[in-house]
Amino acid sequence: MVIKTNKIVEERTRLSAKLNFINDLYEVNFHALGTNCTVKFKSSSSKESEHFFNKILAWIIDYESRYSRYLSDSLIGLINSNAGTSPIEINDEDENLFNVCDEMHFFTKGVFDPTALPLINLWNWKSKNPIIPDKCSIDSAKKRVNWRKVERRPGSFFLSEKGMEIDLGGIGKEYAVDQLVQMAVTQHGIKDLMIDFGQDVFALGAPSGKPAWHIGLDDAYNPGSCWAGVAINNHSVASSGDYIRSFVLDGIRYSHIIDIRSGYPVGNGSRSVTVISPSCVMAGILSTTAFILGIENGLKLIESYYRAEGCITTEKYRSKTSKFDEYVVS
Repeated sequence: MVIKTNKIVEERTRLSAKLNFINDLYEVNFHALGTNCTVKFKSSSSKESEHFFNKILAWIIDYESRYSRYLSDSLIGLINSNAGTSPIEINDEDENLFNVCDEMHFFTKGVFDPTALPLINLWNWKSKNPIIPDKCSIDSAKKRVNWRKVERRPGSFFLSEKGMEIDLGGIGKEYAVDQLVQMAVTQHGIKDLMIDFGQDVFALGAPSGKPAWHIGLDDAYNPGSCWAGVAINNHSVASSGDYIRSFVLDGIRYSHIIDIRSGYPVGNGSRSVTVISPSCVMAGILSTTAFILGIENGLKLIESYYRAEGCITTEKYRSKTSKFDEYVVS
């Protein structure tokens, strides 16, 4: 199915985009996927850097136009509006993205579920006057959340029941980061690169004169400052938490991250989770799932994945996997 480039997405992205040369690195900044995006890289010439800059913008505009749930004419918008009615034609790139969703749903034993939008919409933390949904509404929404009810055939995708909706917010930015890293390496020969999409980061190689990229970790106890930094190359760092996005009602704090098993926001004392992993998708999935599972089971999940390390910050202390501190720099 051909999805046209959304003109609003294109205009907003291109108007926000800047290319600068700072400290021996080319730096690209723009706004996309609902967040501020930065790409830093080494290039042999200004001409090549301009070419890569334009490729990044074209790719991200097409990506958001196709997969944003906020656009009625995107692939996701069409899939959701046709739930319970008719399947939607998809291409090989869509198949690849949905295959990753399959893998992450299986790996997290269903804690990650791209069909969670009915519950997300019910708990509208962005509202000026948030309310707590009643149990009946929560139970009704939960019945419409089940990735296994999705009917996929070669070239088609179908939400089998009316009221089902998908949202790629739990994987979309991370998948985009991984894809752009692959494009930088295979199509442009870039060896030193750092991509940061709203604190979903992948670092390849290193900046000049340094052995690794240094990434600051937000302090859940003091938002806007860092509690530590990590040095990484050929790895990703992703963080999940509720210290910025949440609401308080009648003295109770409600996270924006929903546990689909209960239908309620996470309330296990976790404030943030940071994961270092070989891929941004896996770092993002591990950090969000560990946040939902809590300290004991969250750390076990992180440790179960090869070469992943993590740190869980609660209201009282921080707990880390055995080798997390090997990445920490003062």
